[in-house]
Amino acid sequence: MERGIIAIAAALAVWVGFGTTFAEGSVARQAVESIGKNPEASDKIRSMAIVGAAISETVAIYGTLIAILLILVF
Repeated sequence: MERGIIAIAAALAVWVGFGTTFAEGSVARQAVESIGKNPEASDKIRSMAIVGAAISETVAIYGTLIAILLILVF
């Protein structure tokens, strides 16, 4: 029973990666739309999109790290 709960917790931690994928896709889509509407601000929009993608990627890394720790430690 305890091992099953740990497996479910690890699966939920990995599920965070799916949310991150959708978030990064949304950031990229909105950045492309914004550059299309305002090309002279493309440098500022691009840098903010990269920062947004990097921040959302850290969530996926933490989720993966938690899943690995749950599987290997417990």
